[in-house]
Amino acid sequence: MRVQHHHSAGGLVIRGQQVLLIAPRAGRWQLPKGHVEPGEAPPEAALREVREETGVRGRVVASLPSIAYTYDVETRVRIHKRVDYYLMTYVDGSETDSDPREVIVARWFEWDDALAQLSFENERDVVRAARRMAAGERAPG
Repeated sequence: MRVQHHHSAGGLVIRGQQVLLIAPRAGRWQLPKGHVEPGEAPPEAALREVREETGVRGRVVASLPSIAYTYDVETRVRIHKRVDYYLMTYVDGSETDSDPREVIVARWFEWDDALAQLSFENERDVVRAARRMAAGERAPG
């Protein structure tokens, strides 16, 4: 099986006590993210992807934990993916301007509701870290 390494970046936008999630397909909620383009720094990619997928513009305020995972594309290619996440504050824009080619809907959630909605545990870990940062707490460890 052929192996590929992919690098993506994404963000968690906060607005008051709400965070922004996307549903790229029915029944799946996640953080916005996408590929880092050649010559693009991960924070720049994160800002671009958040804008494209959510319709919202954010400002990076801190790095969040990265995640890594592996998945297979049929039986031909194994993808090793790393996603660098960034904590962002809301600048402007509306989630109603999300790209319909990328997502079904983008929606603001209260912290606890966002944690309950997220489809992947590794993204819940990212959101928990962001919540601690936003509250001014230090992450354990």
